[in-house]
Amino acid sequence: MTPQHSMDPPLQRGRRRLVQAVAASLGLSSLGWAHGLVWAQTAWPSRPVRLLVGFPPGSSPDLMARTIAEPLAQALGQPVVVENRPGAGGNVAADAVARADDGHTLGLLINGNMTIAKILNPATPYDPLTDLAPVSLLATSPLVLTAGAQVPGDAAAILAAGRAAGARWNYGSPGVGTVAHIGMEMFKGAAGWQAVHVPYPGNPQVINAMMQGDVQVALLPPGLAMPQVQAGKLKAVGLTSAGRSALVPQVASLAELGLSGFQMEIWNAVAAPARMNPKHIQRVSAALAEIVRRPEIRDKIFALGWQVAGTSAEGLANRVRVDTARMRDVIERHNIRPQ
Repeated sequence: MTPQHSMDPPLQRGRRRLVQAVAASLGLSSLGWAHGLVWAQTAWPSRPVRLLVGFPPGSSPDLMARTIAEPLAQALGQPVVVENRPGAGGNVAADAVARADDGHTLGLLINGNMTIAKILNPATPYDPLTDLAPVSLLATSPLVLTAGAQVPGDAAAILAAGRAAGARWNYGSPGVGTVAHIGMEMFKGAAGWQAVHVPYPGNPQVINAMMQGDVQVALLPPGLAMPQVQAGKLKAVGLTSAGRSALVPQVASLAELGLSGFQMEIWNAVAAPARMNPKHIQRVSAALAEIVRRPEIRDKIFALGWQVAGTSAEGLANRVRVDTARMRDVIERHNIRPQ
């Protein structure tokens, strides 16, 4: 009688023989064990996947994570559990992702966690470039250069006034080393401004400071800036994107206003531990790229104030490299350090 394994395709037969040889060398001759080993090597995920978020429930990254968690679970065949690990501007969660060795941990991170963390603060326990593996850039958003309603003139006049004011003008940010802080320093270089940085605990305090005239300008996410602009409490000067954004089509880009080449975006992305199996990373990356392009998911993300990207792992890696180089230049030139 012909042995059963002779009916298998050559590749499968060779693989089975290899696994059986490994089993025999370990004193484990059971063919059932060998079949189990093959399955264990190929079936992933084998248990729920954790998606760590570095900000509290209800925050923008948390809402993004919960938007993609269920469709990602359906694509992977295992639950995706969103786990909030707030602290240090998202770096607590990023460090937990970098340290994870279970093969089932991912992180939804902001650009600061994946670009400037170690440059800004050498004491950061993980290195974004070596300890994290890019998976997919989910979505991006420009920032809005916003001025207090009491600042006179239109966008062009405000840009000119800020240049003429020198150090008499102040700008607010939600903290030293935040993307809004570094973005404003980049803007100052492009616009010829000398405005003085005033850090606050968060963007709500920055908005209040602009309304009260304590600072004249700030970079804000569209979702925070535009309701105040529409209420007449703030003015939208321009967007930090290369061109107009569908998120706020009525606001000109700073490039349109004469600051050619200036561009700054905030973004959300998924990353994995650097030690994670590259095949698993590619599987998650492909799933996410498809998920965020679904009309219903794209609309939800747009309503949160983001434009869908859905890149490959390589696309995110390229973005990380470019943004890291730009941020490094600003941080080192201005000797920016966390307080």
